[in-house]
Amino acid sequence: MHELGTSKRPDWSLAVVVGAGGLGTAVARRLGQHHRLLIADIDKDKADEVAQRMRDEGGDAEPVHCDITRPESVLELAEEVKRRGGFAALAHVAGLSPSAADFESIVRVNLTGAALVTRALLPCAEPGAAAILIASLAAHTVTPSPAAEAVLRDPHDARTPTRLKEALGEEERTSAMAYQLSKYGLLSLCRREAWTWGQRGARIVSLSPGLIATPMGAFEFARSPVKHDLYVRTPLARECTMIEIAGVVAFLASDQASFISGTDVLVDGGLAGTLRGD
Repeated sequence: MHELGTSKRPDWSLAVVVGAGGLGTAVARRLGQHHRLLIADIDKDKADEVAQRMRDEGGDAEPVHCDITRPESVLELAEEVKRRGGFAALAHVAGLSPSAADFESIVRVNLTGAALVTRALLPCAEPGAAAILIASLAAHTVTPSPAAEAVLRDPHDARTPTRLKEALGEEERTSAMAYQLSKYGLLSLCRREAWTWGQRGARIVSLSPGLIATPMGAFEFARSPVKHDLYVRTPLARECTMIEIAGVVAFLASDQASFISGTDVLVDGGLAGTLRGD
């Protein structure tokens, strides 16, 4: 029965948004137009704040604490999703930028965390469900060595961040390389897992934005001259907005994208082609 004075929509399917930062909030706002929301973040207060904002705007949203680097915390998230009847959309937005942490922390959050979440939530996927993992244009600008590629094929292993670092030369063990390789690993993860997700009638896809106008992006611009060079070389001569990325996420989660799985969607204003010289 509908609860008077609330915007609860038990008749709607569930969308899980992992990451309550700027982009995560934009994605939640868009998916919340047609889904109940479960918003997960390591910062419970931030998840509470975003969920309350969604409710204030007329959505049906609840927060949940989840540390995606801890398997037991991810399993608790899966139990919460299962308790709510499963999900139709999973948007994994959580991640660390190169300036935000050290090599192993970036890999642990960006890749291992995402791998743990997708594996734990797969049994909760409804037929027709879609998982969208936010990757990056950076994944398209790196070619891993065979040793690094072998490590990236086992992203669930807690030792993956350390093993990946050890597979690189001393000069490659930078936060920037960790970011590139972790996002490359997400693209590979989606390709490998498409079959498994397909057995449940579900899909998994990565989305690689170029330069996005986000708080994290502004943080990187202040610390990385490379970002300014990429901006100048972007054919559309601007950053992408969070609203635009949220729109692509909503499309990939919709029935209009029902045959898109195991691949990457590049949303970069044409920058990848410029960098390759195509």
